[in-house]
Amino acid sequence: MPDSTTTQKDATPDHAIWDSLKQAIARSSGFKRWHTNHKTSLNLDHLTVDKQVTIYLKETLETLAY
Repeated sequence: MPDSTTTQKDATPDHAIWDSLKQAIARSSGFKRWHTNHKTSLNLDHLTVDKQVTIYLKETLETLAY
């Protein structure tokens, strides 16, 4: 899994919070399971962690909305 795309010099408080949050999500068992199940179909290895977490959260929220 790739590292974060936010650098320290670019980090504002909001970016720092999002960076910390997406790293925690990317380390979670739910994200890891989702990543393994969708790796090939969504071509995840070519996406940044930011984009992967965004897709994961969107799919998770859509599932919960049912």
